[in-house]
Amino acid sequence: MRQPFVSTLRLSIGLLAVSAFAADSSLEALLKQVEARYNHAKTLQVLFTEQYTPPASVRRTESGILMLRKPGRMRWDYTQPKGKLWVSDGKDWWLYTPAENRAEKGKLKESEDMRAPLAFLLGKLHFDKEFRNLKATPEGSDTRITAEPSTDDLPYSAVEFVVTPENRIRHVKVTGFDHSILEFTLDQEKLDPPLDSNLFQFRLPPGATLEDAGQ
Repeated sequence: MRQPFVSTLRLSIGLLAVSAFAADSSLEALLKQVEARYNHAKTLQVLFTEQYTPPASVRRTESGILMLRKPGRMRWDYTQPKGKLWVSDGKDWWLYTPAENRAEKGKLKESEDMRAPLAFLLGKLHFDKEFRNLKATPEGSDTRITAEPSTDDLPYSAVEFVVTPENRIRHVKVTGFDHSILEFTLDQEKLDPPLDSNLFQFRLPPGATLEDAGQ
């Protein structure tokens, strides 16, 4: 009676190993396709809806246009609230809040802003270098990819991407170490639109104050 049981056990283990290998291969292939889509683009423009939920507080929803230009330049141009702006020239970042007519400035590498996980789209996208513990789960015709940052010195503990059958990232969810949640829904993506370099230079509005976020 022992031999059939052992054979069945070995067969089950073998099937599980094959299944796990197939799942890993499928995820790896998907990640390579997503990487190819974004690594070939020099610029990117997309509409975004941003939802931020602080710990034990009310969710805040904002929206606008995100523009990216390699290497390292980002512009979050908000239409809601109108006039809000977050821009980076690849080295520094600025956040302008129109309601207070005030701007902050900081170093991009030192930033704890949770927009940072999207910055990987500005360089050479390599999931296996930026993230660890990558897993994929079907979500209708899309795929949800969950991951953790590759190092522990970043301001977030987990990231989720929803990828369409066209290998487009349409949703990003970032979980901070303080349990805050920042989500982006991305729509109407344009690859390689003409984006002037002046878009990524910050100009202080008249009468606005500028503060150094590092002080």
